[in-house]
Amino acid sequence: METGLRILFLSALVALSGCQSFHNFIERRQERREERQEEKREQQAAQNGSDDAEQAPPRVIEPEVERRKIKVPKIDSENVELGAVFGALSVEDFGTNPVYGVVAAYHVTEDFFFQAEAGRSEAGKTSFETLGGNIQLLTPDERRFKYYNLALGYNFLPGEVFLGRGRAMTSSFYLLGGIGSVDFAGDQKFAVSFGAGFRVLPTDWLAIHIRMQDRVFDSDLLGESKLTNNLEANIGLTVFF
Repeated sequence: METGLRILFLSALVALSGCQSFHNFIERRQERREERQEEKREQQAAQNGSDDAEQAPPRVIEPEVERRKIKVPKIDSENVELGAVFGALSVEDFGTNPVYGVVAAYHVTEDFFFQAEAGRSEAGKTSFETLGGNIQLLTPDERRFKYYNLALGYNFLPGEVFLGRGRAMTSSFYLLGGIGSVDFAGDQKFAVSFGAGFRVLPTDWLAIHIRMQDRVFDSDLLGESKLTNNLEANIGLTVFF
């Protein structure tokens, strides 16, 4: 009887292990089937994508963008400026007369520059001489008005001047202040000058100036010592080197 029970027990174990193996076999076949179906779907999707790309309609308008030609401005780096000025000088008590001179400047930075100038004018007659007839306070040589000056300039308002739509010129408003000497009426006097100007550059080497200055010095020519204000307005043309 014990032998029969052992045979029955062993038969049950064999049956259970066989069912488990059969179940694993079914699961593996199902997994392989799902993998094959997934590969087929991927291949079909790739084929459909290539067909859509081949069947895409061509572009109606092909963009043709023309590159814009850019002209780089040629700006010289010269710092020395030389030129001449011409204008009018109002000598206090002696009227307004033409003045001409030369000017030289050295630009230390974009904002500051030193300027040296020399000019000459001819003083007119005072009202006393005009009313007095033959009275002459000064000889012709003494009426020559000469000045020499060294000033410091400051470009306080740089900008541009536009001529129409296609041309722009560099410009700047600047202030001037300096010291020098005035040779007038047979005497040489210490003078202080201050003023302002406007500079515009039609090209990178040529500049046009419009300036206004006051030259102040002490004079006792009419019998009383006083500070005289001698206003000058001029137009200058300078060249950069």
